[in-house]
Amino acid sequence: MFIGHFRRLIICVRGLTASASFPGMRAKSIRNGIRIRGARGHPEVRRAFIRFARWLRQEYDFPIRVPVYLFPSEQIITMHGDRVSASFFAPYDRNVEPFIRVATGDYLQLKKERGRDNALAACLNSFAHEFVHYQQWVATGEISERGVIRRAQSIVDRYAMTTDHP
Repeated sequence: MFIGHFRRLIICVRGLTASASFPGMRAKSIRNGIRIRGARGHPEVRRAFIRFARWLRQEYDFPIRVPVYLFPSEQIITMHGDRVSASFFAPYDRNVEPFIRVATGDYLQLKKERGRDNALAACLNSFAHEFVHYQQWVATGEISERGVIRRAQSIVDRYAMTTDHP
């Protein structure tokens, strides 16, 4: 009896397409969400980014996965040769995942100058700035600097209202 039921199940599953049998599945699955990557980044910054990403997941949609890579250097060199604290890669093809890179090497210096919370807030601001570019790219396929600083600060301020320390 059990074996017959199992055979019937296999036949049913083989006869259905992914979208017909499981409405949430697509033929070619596009990953979604946000992930923090980079064990080489400063551990305090990494933990703060993980908490911030958890909050972002509750507040915003991530229809296309965006990994956030942490780097131990003070700056990152973009593909155009610019030295920046963070960058967002916006591919032309929607089947290619975008990504965010954030330098964490200046955290200890910022911590010494501004204190832990303000230093982490500065790092989160860089992250939020690139997150706003991600939102622009998802919505229009284009990115622009217009209003990004204000929107990024607004996101970090909203996050600060939900937590005692970043």
